[in-house]
Amino acid sequence: MVKILIVDDSVFMRTIIRDMVTKDPAIEVVGTASNGQDALEKIQQLKPDLVTLDIEMPRMTGIQVLENLQKQKRRPKILMLSTLTSEGAEKTREAIHLGADDFMLKPKDIPHARDIGDELISKIKHLVTLSSKPLQHKVTTSSGSAERVVLIGSSAGGPPMLDTLLAEIPADLPAGVMVTQHMPTGFTAALAERFNRIAAMPVKETENGDIVETGKILLSKAGVHTIISGDIGANNARIGRIIHSNAPTIHGVRPAVDKTFESAAHVYGKNIVSVILSGMGNDAGEGAHAIKEAGGTSLLCDERDCLVYGMARSAIQKNAVDKVLPLRKLAAEIERLVYQMEEARV
Repeated sequence: MVKILIVDDSVFMRTIIRDMVTKDPAIEVVGTASNGQDALEKIQQLKPDLVTLDIEMPRMTGIQVLENLQKQKRRPKILMLSTLTSEGAEKTREAIHLGADDFMLKPKDIPHARDIGDELISKIKHLVTLSSKPLQHKVTTSSGSAERVVLIGSSAGGPPMLDTLLAEIPADLPAGVMVTQHMPTGFTAALAERFNRIAAMPVKETENGDIVETGKILLSKAGVHTIISGDIGANNARIGRIIHSNAPTIHGVRPAVDKTFESAAHVYGKNIVSVILSGMGNDAGEGAHAIKEAGGTSLLCDERDCLVYGMARSAIQKNAVDKVLPLRKLAAEIERLVYQMEEARV
């Protein structure tokens, strides 16, 4: 049984969150709090496994709660509930920096408040099983512009899957990794910082002009499309360079997985492994098709491990799938394919 404490200054949100999570018999709400000061007292009294924590509250904010919890040897897992604003994005990044384990975005309006129920339950159950030990990144000797690339596309339900996958991809993999996760503008910086604690490779949000490098993970910046452009580097070597584009949304999203996948196909051709995780909508199908046409390999996560299967289904409809695997087997297959590409080059 997962014991959680709900902390929010809104009676409505406390009620909604309680209603959503208690639909799962494995979750028990042991208490609620309306401000940070009350939350700290109840954390000590009730010893929850996880706290859902609002950021803006009277008397003591969620940020101040995190600052206080840093002084304690043992603390519960913390799931921040963030507002969809630029200030909310900045505060969320600060919360992750202060040790929050994950974050989730509150719906913009009351009628959609209950839409996040399945994802909330999934995050809670995932977080309580996640190790809190900070992972020390290995120093890779194979750094430099990547000759091979692993592209990962993800949307709703994707972040917990990315936790698992990025943690299992080895630090010395001879490829660069590019993740495109649908997310509102401003929040991918916090997500990159969070993944950086979990992944074996260092993770950063993309910046215009970044080089795709071996042994590093780039997370597509929200609000712009991430294009991988071919460029000439030292010794006339062909490299992949990140270009941010303000072109119109595709499938209603920006960044679009299709944009990243399609552009990468022109640069890396057969030296691509693409992976599609959970997500709604049709983004990723065209991109996976472009990769397959260029000689690359496209993998899908099994539907049983996904919260939503729309993106994966779009690739299936394009006949652009080489293999469907359970989440826990994807990293090993990625590693096998990348080393196969490296051997073919020699």
